[in-house]
Amino acid sequence: MEAYSIKDLENLSGIKAHTIRIWEQRYHFLKPQRTQTNIRQYTPDELKTVLNVALLNKYGYRISQIDKMSADEIRQRIITLGTIHAQQERLVHELIQHLVDLNLEAFEQMLDEEIAAHGIDKTIPQLIFPFLEKIGILWMTNSVNPAQEHLVSNIIRRKLIVGIDSAYSPVKLKKTGLLFLPEGEFHELGLLHMHYLLRSRGITVFYLGASIAMKDLAFLCSKKKPDFLYTHLTSVPGNFSLDRFFRQFLQLCLSGTLIVTGQVFQQYRKKVPDQVVIRKSLPEVLGYISAL
Repeated sequence: MEAYSIKDLENLSGIKAHTIRIWEQRYHFLKPQRTQTNIRQYTPDELKTVLNVALLNKYGYRISQIDKMSADEIRQRIITLGTIHAQQERLVHELIQHLVDLNLEAFEQMLDEEIAAHGIDKTIPQLIFPFLEKIGILWMTNSVNPAQEHLVSNIIRRKLIVGIDSAYSPVKLKKTGLLFLPEGEFHELGLLHMHYLLRSRGITVFYLGASIAMKDLAFLCSKKKPDFLYTHLTSVPGNFSLDRFFRQFLQLCLSGTLIVTGQVFQQYRKKVPDQVVIRKSLPEVLGYISAL
């Protein structure tokens, strides 16, 4: 049986563990099992219940009201939540539920419907990336099987590639960018998203993809001389060193500024070389590139 910790429920729902414990004591919708060492374990159904309860509670329903509702009534109330933010959160929660159930057809259908209705421009930041952020939490705590993550990531990857192929800009800018992930980094979705954003703005992109050796990066730099290089680090091997990465880049790649983003760089406090620029968000990256 799949089991989730109270910390998983807290991270995914935004409800503090202390509050979840109080809900268990006062209401009927949560009855977790306990291990031999008295640690709470929650089923996939209980995870989905907490996501639904948290959403209704956030948008105006008292817990005592929700506790009296049937599962069908809870689903109907969620669907009728009026604000845009509430509906976006509902969709993210539904994607999580489809992942938990491994209902890949429903997962892909949701993405297709959102892309058809709102375009991939809005679907990526409003739905796909918030979902991936939540799933990243589960993945880091070993609460989601890597096979589950790979299955949904590959669906998302296909959608991004279709978006890239259809991206069009009436204006072609005289700027070129080289996109890559260093050796050992295989989380490609952020890089694909940047590919789409740049191509839709008329910038020529050389896309190398995941786990690229520095010597191969240097070869293409020497041949194409891009205006900038871009990488996005999500999770790197334990022996990866940012200092060594920057040093190798400066030694081998003599053209173009290196723009870096991602969680790995959030905690980096040292002074970066002049040829390296750290940006915390995609708008910051695009603003920097526009000013080149």
